[in-house]
Amino acid sequence: MASSSSSTLPLCANKTPSSSFTNTNSSFFAKPSQLFLHGKRNQNFKFSCNANSDKNNLEAVDRRNVLLGLGGLYGAANLAPLATAAPIPPPDLKSCSKAHINDKTEVSYSCCPPIPSDMDSVPYYKFSSMPKLRIRPAAHAADEEYIAKYQLATSRMRELDKDPFDPLGFKQQANIHCAYCNGAYKIGGKELQVHFSWLFFPFHRWYLYFYERILGSLINDPTFGLPYWNWDHPKGMRIPPMFDREGSSLYDEKRNQSHRNGTIIDLGHFGQEVQTTQLQQMTNNLTIMYRQMITNAPCPLLFFGQPYPLGTDPSPGMGTIENIPHTPVHIWVGSRLDENNTKHGEDMGNFYSAGLDPLFYSHHANVDRMWSEWKALGGKRRDLTHKDWLNSEFFFYDENRNPFRVKVRDCLDSKKMGFDYAPMPTPWRNFKPIRKSNAGKVNLSSVPPASRVFPLSKLDRAISFSIDRPSSSRTQQEKNEQEEMLTFNNIKYDDSKYIRFDVFLNVDKTVNADELDKAEYAGSYTSLPHVHGDNVSHVTSVTFQLAITELLEDIGLEDEDTIAVTVVPKKGGEEISIEAVEIKLVNC
Repeated sequence: MASSSSSTLPLCANKTPSSSFTNTNSSFFAKPSQLFLHGKRNQNFKFSCNANSDKNNLEAVDRRNVLLGLGGLYGAANLAPLATAAPIPPPDLKSCSKAHINDKTEVSYSCCPPIPSDMDSVPYYKFSSMPKLRIRPAAHAADEEYIAKYQLATSRMRELDKDPFDPLGFKQQANIHCAYCNGAYKIGGKELQVHFSWLFFPFHRWYLYFYERILGSLINDPTFGLPYWNWDHPKGMRIPPMFDREGSSLYDEKRNQSHRNGTIIDLGHFGQEVQTTQLQQMTNNLTIMYRQMITNAPCPLLFFGQPYPLGTDPSPGMGTIENIPHTPVHIWVGSRLDENNTKHGEDMGNFYSAGLDPLFYSHHANVDRMWSEWKALGGKRRDLTHKDWLNSEFFFYDENRNPFRVKVRDCLDSKKMGFDYAPMPTPWRNFKPIRKSNAGKVNLSSVPPASRVFPLSKLDRAISFSIDRPSSSRTQQEKNEQEEMLTFNNIKYDDSKYIRFDVFLNVDKTVNADELDKAEYAGSYTSLPHVHGDNVSHVTSVTFQLAITELLEDIGLEDEDTIAVTVVPKKGGEEISIEAVEIKLVNC
């Protein structure tokens, strides 16, 4: 299974498949977690595959029966300024170990990449000039000529798998996600995780950037752009036909077969099918997009996720889009989970295997597109400026098999990176929920104050409580300076379970929790079974925040000193405890 020899990988400009990778002591290793335009250096790097074991127009969609408007932020930190620590460095490939699907199940193969002999001499990536931008088209609108090119490029990438250590091969490209996301790397003695934090968007942008350039090099087309799965527009709310052709290099048999053949996607999917019409499902999806892009993401950290500097624990909290729709799309596409846990949602439904489905890259292209769309909304929606984010680094191979380090600060402008997205309407901008459950203010005498409800040991039924606001009748300037945040402190639950609860304002426990197309619906907390580092007890503690400034305006509670909140458990409530709830004014 292993060879004792090592080989030199030339930094060559040719694009023919290379068989110069040989395995040096190809063993498997351990640690958990779950659920470039080429530079001009001309160096040679020796590689080993050894890893040490210690180491806006919507045609005809009306606004009725919106079932899901999921929003919010996971995270133990709030939006206060972050003290300088240190940025996350690129992983030490020599310490790459075996990835884990969960705390009991290891990935059956190594996800570790070929290793440069001297990581310290790996250069930083530099962009070269591009005669024209690579334009990423909407997948559902691609013509047959484009589809043929994409199929050919993917077929040639799959052919490179004949050499299992070629970094350009399809499986090696998929392994990038496995290694970074399923615990194969450690940084500073802690697991490295690029999900559940502010690293989510920049890591995946760099990942797709190199994947796209590799595909283009394999068909000698430097202008080739990845298609984006336009699931935020009704015309794109199904698996794009190019990915649903059996026998094609773009097809993956490990998908939920009931979601093929034009089935409308559920952007809030968490394993249970919603019985509704296609029109209603599209309305659901557009409302989800409004909540996640606008209502619940007025501030950068709410959108990007929580700070993750060197030395801190992984998975501090994800942003709105990573939460939903990113994760539900993965689950909706992946194979069904079974009750005996013999399957893990492969391919798309699990981090370690997601990259084995070509649809993964198209899905993440649209996730990346949301980054640009969010900034275009204006207000305080802009990139983070903290040095620990800007100077965080990753490691990738370019299309010439050259290893490079990259920094977050160099991926903030897609056009400077040489690509852009073909424009499509964004009808979700106009899908704010406007119907109200109550004509006036709920009777506060019918609900207890938060001080009598919390701490709550078990969220096994719907609860209502009243809570005081820090300030009422705020001016527009005050609202612009500070966001009003409904904050659930120290939520604890078993992270090996499915978790979801919904939050409403100005209603009591009699609320119809299946009608989420109401102005009173604030958002939802959701969690999928996963493993966080060395957490063998599975007990996770998080803080959940919802931006409610816009909601208070919409339901006419701006001048109220006290408001009513109702929390409705949807999944796993018996596993959830909540220490306290408060409302804060937080600088964006």
